[in-house]
Amino acid sequence: MTAAPVIALAPEPPRDCPLCPRLVAYRETNRAQHPDWFNGPAPSFGDPLARLAVVGLAPGRSGANRTGRPFTGDFAGVLLYDTLLKTGFARGRYLARPDDGLELVDCMITNAVRCAPPGNKPETSEEATCRGFLTARLGDLPKLRVIVTLGDVSRRNVLRALGFKAAAAPSGHGAEFDAGGVHLINSYHCSRLNTNTGRLTPAMFEDVFRRARALLDAST
Repeated sequence: MTAAPVIALAPEPPRDCPLCPRLVAYRETNRAQHPDWFNGPAPSFGDPLARLAVVGLAPGRSGANRTGRPFTGDFAGVLLYDTLLKTGFARGRYLARPDDGLELVDCMITNAVRCAPPGNKPETSEEATCRGFLTARLGDLPKLRVIVTLGDVSRRNVLRALGFKAAAAPSGHGAEFDAGGVHLINSYHCSRLNTNTGRLTPAMFEDVFRRARALLDAST
């Protein structure tokens, strides 16, 4: 049985989204300390006709919160974009800045929570509040076929955004779920913690995107 659907907002939040007071306060603190940073809800990045969506947790304070592009400027982005380049979902060069000319191919990247949270940990209420944007973002991809979720927070929020209970699909790296026309593949998050401890290796991460490629090739 599916959960009640989330009321969708626009696919992208406004530049000064006011919905989560704690995140707004954190944004203002960062803006005061670093007025040259983006300091706002990180917009999605990629192909509006993408068949693959990659959903992360939230912008990193000195990553997407600084640069304004998901997974750009922090360690996680190095592995993610390198893997997308290897598997044909990106072209160009990743230089850790939004003007590097990197393009995504048949792929869009977004986050479950769009504003940087203190300590990289959004609260459950913030996930729920921001989920309307995720619902709208996924719903605005007319050719969407595969979603790669990066970490358990992403997995739970994607399931709820699609109208399922968070426990409807298994967790764990490589776990898959057919969400009725959209296939979910879960990966451990490509954070420095996971890669430094060996919980996630580049080969494991690449396997997830090669699986996504195989699914998309089979659907054409």
